[in-house]
Amino acid sequence: MANEFNTQVFHGIAAIFGAAPWLLPLARGVAVGTAWLVAALVAWSLWRWPAQRRYLLVTMLACGITTLLAHYIAAKLAVPRPFVSGFGPSYISHSPTGSLPSSHAAVLMLIALMYLRRRPLRRLGAVLLLLACATGLARVFVGVHFPLDIAAGFGLGAAVAGLLHLAETAFTNGKRIPPEGTVPLRASAES
Repeated sequence: MANEFNTQVFHGIAAIFGAAPWLLPLARGVAVGTAWLVAALVAWSLWRWPAQRRYLLVTMLACGITTLLAHYIAAKLAVPRPFVSGFGPSYISHSPTGSLPSSHAAVLMLIALMYLRRRPLRRLGAVLLLLACATGLARVFVGVHFPLDIAAGFGLGAAVAGLLHLAETAFTNGKRIPPEGTVPLRASAES
């Protein structure tokens, strides 16, 4: 049932993109280039919001762990990629490793959700969420993932973001810690 749904959606996406051949170069660029764009945005964020550096560095550590976890799960499940299964060509170069969950989708969703949790980072978080969705769609179209691979990746990224939120809440005992370099309101009133 899930496999049939997966292949139907995969072919539906291919049909939509196939009707507009000019979308293929765009999909290739998004499928491959978005990770580099997000890395540049994170680097810019580290410079732009120094008070959020510790938070962003924890987010990047979580991205590394999420990538390893996604690769481990994909290796254990060994779900073949669409181009390996004969559903179509791969329009980008990719190894025939397991595809479920998508590590790109997991990491991009994790970053987007972590940005959405912090007020100064929220606008950029909304952009990152759109980039994550566009990347997922593009990676299906270029033949390296099925739709459920992307959904599973999004779920993994959301689960890790949720665990980080729970860990922060437990660590701070439910109290909000002021960002680095700020003085608590009570301390500034006493000065």
